[in-house]
Amino acid sequence: MPAAVPASAADKPAVTLSKSEAGAGGSLTVTGKGWRPKALLMLLICGQSAPGRGVIGGTNSCANGDGRAVTTDGDGEFSRKLPVAEPPEPCPCVVHVATVTGEQAAADAVLKVAGHPVEPLPEQDGAGKLSVLTDTRLEGSSGILTWFGAPPGRQLVFTVGNVGSAPVKDPVFQVGTSHGVFAPQWEEQQWRGTIAPGKKARIKLPVELAAGAHGDYAVSLRFGGKVLAEQPWGVGRPWGVTLFWILLFVVVPSAVFRIGMAIVDRIRPRAPGGGGRHRGVHLLDITVRLPRLGLQRTPSGPPSATGTASTGTWVGRPRTEEAGGGPAPTATTTLPWFTPDTDPGAPAGRLSAPSELSAPPQNSPTTKGNT
Repeated sequence: MPAAVPASAADKPAVTLSKSEAGAGGSLTVTGKGWRPKALLMLLICGQSAPGRGVIGGTNSCANGDGRAVTTDGDGEFSRKLPVAEPPEPCPCVVHVATVTGEQAAADAVLKVAGHPVEPLPEQDGAGKLSVLTDTRLEGSSGILTWFGAPPGRQLVFTVGNVGSAPVKDPVFQVGTSHGVFAPQWEEQQWRGTIAPGKKARIKLPVELAAGAHGDYAVSLRFGGKVLAEQPWGVGRPWGVTLFWILLFVVVPSAVFRIGMAIVDRIRPRAPGGGGRHRGVHLLDITVRLPRLGLQRTPSGPPSATGTASTGTWVGRPRTEEAGGGPAPTATTTLPWFTPDTDPGAPAGRLSAPSELSAPPQNSPTTKGNT
């Protein structure tokens, strides 16, 4: 006959086991009711736990590799077969059922794992009780490394008071971080000190997220199996990582392209007498060199006493001077009627034209024909 082991009161989520004792390698059926409809639950076998105190070491005390997940129906009930495995911590053991998404809820049912060692739970002074007196807040800021994906970290600051009748020494808190609809991941943080009855203390606990974390997170504080406070935490996106990838996809292809072009430019054959591929066409190489016209004076008047003409006209001649060379000799052609008279009987220095080309004198007699 199944042993019913209720985990909590009737108005809260409850868990019932088909067996109160089972050995490693066996299995049992876990039945639950009073849960939120369509809720996703996680079922684990945990050591060093008790229904009144919860899982003292957190999920590190549970056989996580053999856990199972289940979703409740429309009435908030479920039934799931669970394999029995030895947890990493000694018993007393429980079957721990907790929500994965949405509102937090948990329930435990006692299970004796046959052959697994048993040790007493750590002592707890029930007379001392802590209560959060002020709102929690997160202190600190992210450094430049967080902008490039380093784990963001803060300090959870709060003030607690001892409302019990006995002092509380070195209390152990559990700090959980959750993202979106997922349940918190708890981590134990011990505060060193003693809080006397009726006294209060300001406590700071470190909180750190995973590398590259961004988005909306929630930080939860739990003590003695009871959640004391929650604090939202908005984590900015590590834009440095985004910038790094953008530069990587821009700079690396550009560098590879330039290296490839340099290799191609080095190994390709050269044109005869040509330079590199960046050689341009100079303007002086295509400029048409036009000849410059020079003027030469040609004598045209009566010769002077030295035998040269005193007047003349300028005639054009091409200049064939080149840079670095002198002027080339120019050949001048003199018209025949300006050639000096070579007749021995003519006066010296007188210019005359051939008789067949000269005009007749004005005072010469007119030759008449025969009458």
